[in-house]
Amino acid sequence: MLRFGVTIFLGAFLVFQVQPIVAKFILPWFGGTPGVWTTCMLFFQVLLLAGYAWAHLLVSRLRPRGQVGLHLGLVALALGLLVVQALTGPGPILPPAVLKPDGAEAPVPLILALLALATGLPYLTLAANSPLMQAWFHASAPERSPYRLFVLSNIGSGLALLSYPFLVEPFLPLPVQGLAWAGLFSLFALGATACGARVWGRAPALADHGPRQAAEQGAPPRPGLGRHLLWMAMTACASAMLVASTNQICQEVAVIPFLWIAPLALYLLSFVLTFDSERWYSRRVFGPGLIASSGLLLWALFEGPTAGVLVQIGIFCLAMFTVCMICHGELVRLKPHPRHLTSFYLMVSLGGAAGGLFVGLLAPLVFVGFWELHVCVFVGAVLLWLLQAAEPGSWLRRGRAPRLRRALACLGVVVLGAGLVLHTQWAQRKAVWTSRSFYGLLWVESVHPEDPARARLDLVHGQIRHGSQFTAPRDRAIPTAYYGRDTGVGLALTQHPRRADPLTGGALEVGVVGLGVGTLAAYGLPGDRLRFYEINPHVLALARGQGGFFSYLADCPAEVELVLGDARLQLEAELARGEPQQFDVLVVDAFSSDSIPAHLLTVEAFDVYLRHLKPDGVLAFHVSNNHLNLVVAVARLADHFLLPAALVTNPGDGRYSLESDWVLVTQDECLLALPELQRELMRPDQARTRYPVSLWTDTFSNLAEVLE
Repeated sequence: MLRFGVTIFLGAFLVFQVQPIVAKFILPWFGGTPGVWTTCMLFFQVLLLAGYAWAHLLVSRLRPRGQVGLHLGLVALALGLLVVQALTGPGPILPPAVLKPDGAEAPVPLILALLALATGLPYLTLAANSPLMQAWFHASAPERSPYRLFVLSNIGSGLALLSYPFLVEPFLPLPVQGLAWAGLFSLFALGATACGARVWGRAPALADHGPRQAAEQGAPPRPGLGRHLLWMAMTACASAMLVASTNQICQEVAVIPFLWIAPLALYLLSFVLTFDSERWYSRRVFGPGLIASSGLLLWALFEGPTAGVLVQIGIFCLAMFTVCMICHGELVRLKPHPRHLTSFYLMVSLGGAAGGLFVGLLAPLVFVGFWELHVCVFVGAVLLWLLQAAEPGSWLRRGRAPRLRRALACLGVVVLGAGLVLHTQWAQRKAVWTSRSFYGLLWVESVHPEDPARARLDLVHGQIRHGSQFTAPRDRAIPTAYYGRDTGVGLALTQHPRRADPLTGGALEVGVVGLGVGTLAAYGLPGDRLRFYEINPHVLALARGQGGFFSYLADCPAEVELVLGDARLQLEAELARGEPQQFDVLVVDAFSSDSIPAHLLTVEAFDVYLRHLKPDGVLAFHVSNNHLNLVVAVARLADHFLLPAALVTNPGDGRYSLESDWVLVTQDECLLALPELQRELMRPDQARTRYPVSLWTDTFSNLAEVLE
């Protein structure tokens, strides 16, 4: 029992420890968007299915010694791959830098390919471990239930997730994390070998436990197709709810491992509780709990950012946990005899993969918004109603007026569905154009169309406005939103000393990371060069004039250049080609709703910016955020490079501009002498004392430090 338990625990720990490591490593390669984590979860769910299928085939098709030989051969191959990666690349399970994208590739297939090359074989081995070891254990000790080992597996998975943001991420750089993971995999290989040796030694006795003898001992027959489909449906709903909730949280807060891990840990907790004992799941508790959590979820969706970051996270996680407890609790009620254990786990993993495929691939093609969360909550309620309505002993079938009870429960499900549909209509009530892609949800809103003097069009990403333009001809050239003339970026572009330099004619070389609707082109003058970097092709098309919504770029008299792809990667590629841009002003303003790509705020990124900047140039960071205090991150970076930094806060005027925060980093004393910069100016060594937080690098960053 001990060797099986330790091997299952360690294998499960490694399965869920690898996910945040490799996802965080490749996150900067794809713009830091929440879609990276969604795609990673899809990959690991599909590979988990492959591992469970491998275990099922071994147990159902081969004798014990054949199972041991093939599986331990797979373990040896995976271990050899890790050794090769350690000797030739950045480290085990980490893709080499030569595989970085150049911005033109489709992101989802490339992410899947990267993960397959870096982690595919070791992960497949680990994915097969839990069901295979449970089958071996049941074969060697048929009088003992193997399902308790599944609980141990999920405890190991949960500890892996909880340890990462608190014990691993804050202290170990990514290459060291990869090496530590490979070391633990070596221990796992020893454990798997020990379990295989036990099965090998008892092979003659185990071979007698065939299907005929199992039938003679009273094992129930194989469950039918309907039962298999129910197993799949319940796990698919729970899996889709997990991915949809995580996507929603990361879209509105930040793409950081802690916010990936919290929902996943609760998902695993629901497995632990329901498979440990049936007393943890009660329909009397979780049926009403679903009603309450769904109501809170609807309130949070309607409230949006005004609900507060912790409240949103708490409600999304509560709703997800409730749905998962219902799905997994009902799953346990329908679990088969251990004789059919591997086929049961195969359907569980098939459902998990189906849920991931629905959210990761199908939903972006079918829905114009993030409506998969709504679908999952509704499907969870429908499944609970159907299962109780079909079960003779449930509260919907026994007691007085069972038909009335079923009708009232059905009405509750219908009301919930109506509320969810109502939110989808309300959320885009002003939209005149919508688009959803790997990089998130975009739509164009028409604001005050009834008043020509105030009518404008807004570009909205998630729940945050990312650009506006008035439709009246006299106001179309006004820089709006976060980019007014009194903002930090407005001061950098209008008060830069080169504007008054007769030798240059006042012309500026300006780089902008993040295009939006092209608002900053309103500052362009004849002779200027404006170079915009944008990762989302849909944003690029809108700013160019698609749909006739925005015209900042078309109206700009300066030379405008547009570069498609992640700005960090494009800037690095330009340096590698010997093409430093020599910007007078470089603006860093890249958002995914309120979610910030941390790879644009690291020491390495800052160094790239400075190499593209003239000695007296200005770095302008847009740090307005509902949930994160990014001032501290930028100030620490400026301090590291011994550069002054000034915070410029503008309250907005309520019509043309919004409240905004910008940090300007420059050595130009003329610009630093402006009163607006003097109010919150930090010289080198001041930021370190004022903001005692970690310095972010490509291998170490902790956004949890700046959560407000």
